[in-house]
Amino acid sequence: MQIRFAVPADPAYPARVAAALAAARLRRFGYIGAALAAIGVIGWIASRASARFASLWTALIVAGVLSMLYAPWVRWRARRRSGGYAVEGGYDIDDRNIMMRSGSESGGIAWDGVARVTETPDFWIVYVGRMPATVIPRWLMSAEDAGTLRAFMAERRLLGGH
Repeated sequence: MQIRFAVPADPAYPARVAAALAAARLRRFGYIGAALAAIGVIGWIASRASARFASLWTALIVAGVLSMLYAPWVRWRARRRSGGYAVEGGYDIDDRNIMMRSGSESGGIAWDGVARVTETPDFWIVYVGRMPATVIPRWLMSAEDAGTLRAFMAERRLLGGH
């Protein structure tokens, strides 16, 4: 397998990458926030007759809502701050490595170090251990290359859910 493609110097591209990586890292804050808010609402409704724990339930509701709003805030900030990082780059993907080039910088990830790969509408998010390490932009690849890479990742059992 030998896949090569270019990444244009599009100001929107770094923002899309930052948003995809932030979403992958911060998904749990939404779940935790929803659980805290639900517990707070249930506790507040159950103890309406007694104002004894009202501040505790209110604090849980507020903490839950803030936790749910944290991920969208981080994604918005990442999009806003990364717009100035647009440089030409490219990917060179083979059976051993994912090599990325961005401007004068380059780096790579060995497939042996990849724990899993998840899909979003625009990217494959590559995880090393539990952390998302990089993304592979599917829309910049030819359909044939995308199919080849998908088959390679499926064969290695890397494609997985969230």
